[in-house]
Amino acid sequence: MEKKSFTFWSIFVAIILIDLLTKNLAESYLKDKTIEVIPNFFNLTLVWNKGAAFGILAESPEYVRKLFLIGSSLIAAVVVIVYFLKSKDKLSNFETLSLALIGGGAVGNLYDRLFLGQVRDFLDFYIKDHHWPAFNVADASISVGIALFIFYELYYKKRSIIKN
Repeated sequence: MEKKSFTFWSIFVAIILIDLLTKNLAESYLKDKTIEVIPNFFNLTLVWNKGAAFGILAESPEYVRKLFLIGSSLIAAVVVIVYFLKSKDKLSNFETLSLALIGGGAVGNLYDRLFLGQVRDFLDFYIKDHHWPAFNVADASISVGIALFIFYELYYKKRSIIKN
């Protein structure tokens, strides 16, 4: 296996494993409690999210919610994998990392949606009474992957083209 493929698949699988491990730990240890990690800023607390990011679609009919959320997670994972496999020789290490983060996160949340019907979130950041919606490792991985990919495509790649 070539280095770029090894890197992609290693990160992809690591994100899935870390996500599922931390969700299982959260489910085991945070069932009936919240752990204050940094007062007035960060807690560990188990939140079951039936919807998408920020609870979007949580109140939609179950068949609509499941079809949309499972479908979108599956499509995201497949698109990332196919894009990587077709383009790996042209991709930078930065793009490879970004795609692996997005794909691994999509599969981590897909697992929860398929087998549990909802996603386990447990990272709760807040200031006073203003809480950011709770999230998990998969959510963070997807967000960081997308941000890195956009940064690379819009800023770094253009700078590299200008220099050449």
